[in-house]
This record gives sequence, C-alpha cells and structure tokens, in this order.
Amino acid sequence: MKYIVKTEKSIDQAAADLVEATVAHKFGVLHVYDLRATMESKGVAFDREVRVLEVCNPHHAHTALSADIEVNLALPCRISVWENGGVHYIGMLKPSVLLQTVSDAPLADLAAEVEETMVKIIDAAR
Repeated sequence: MKYIVKTEKSIDQAAADLVEATVAHKFGVLHVYDLRATMESKGVAFDREVRVLEVCNPHHAHTALSADIEVNLALPCRISVWENGGVHYIGMLKPSVLLQTVSDAPLADLAAEVEETMVKIIDAAR
C-alpha cells in the first residue's frame, strides 16, 4: 500500500532533490505544499515539517483517464517528505493500489510502470 524510505537529508533538501529526480524521470511537479506553513496560515499550530509534491506524467495520465475518467480521483500522484520523531521520511501511496480502488479498467501494467518510476524518483532523492 505504501512505499516509505528514511532519508538523512533535511526536509527542504529532500524536497528539492525530489523535484530534480521527478523532472529527470520525465514527470512534472505540479505543486509543492508546505503543510506546516499552510496550517499556520489558517491559524492552526503545526509543529512538524511536511512537504507534499503533486507529480504527474501527462502521457500516463491521459492513458489512464481515457480508459476511465474516474481515475481522476487518484490523480495527480503524491510524494511526501516528513519528519516524525526526529527522523525524516520520503514516501507515497502505491499507484497500483490506488488505481485498483478507483477503477476496474485494465490499468495494472500502466500503474506498475508509474509505480516503478516513482520508486526510482524517491530512491534517487533519498
């Protein structure tokens, strides 16, 4: 269901390296959220660092959405970097599992390809 690795990098460095690795693997970064800053801007104190990257390969997204428009419920893919107990992590929910929950379309091969690439992105940035 999840793919999570530890990193010795700071949250900011890991997030920056994720952006570079994402582009190198022909995915795009649509947005990077700083959850702590967002929460604090809404008046909610949040003491942990979390970055959430929305990433996408438009060709894969087009294929999946053409097979089943409800796949939009699982897009774009997300990769997160966070701190817990002084340890930094990079992780994602596996696309293969997410697509099974939102679609009956025959997308297993596509999901496996996307997942493999996202694991490479995370491993390159760790």
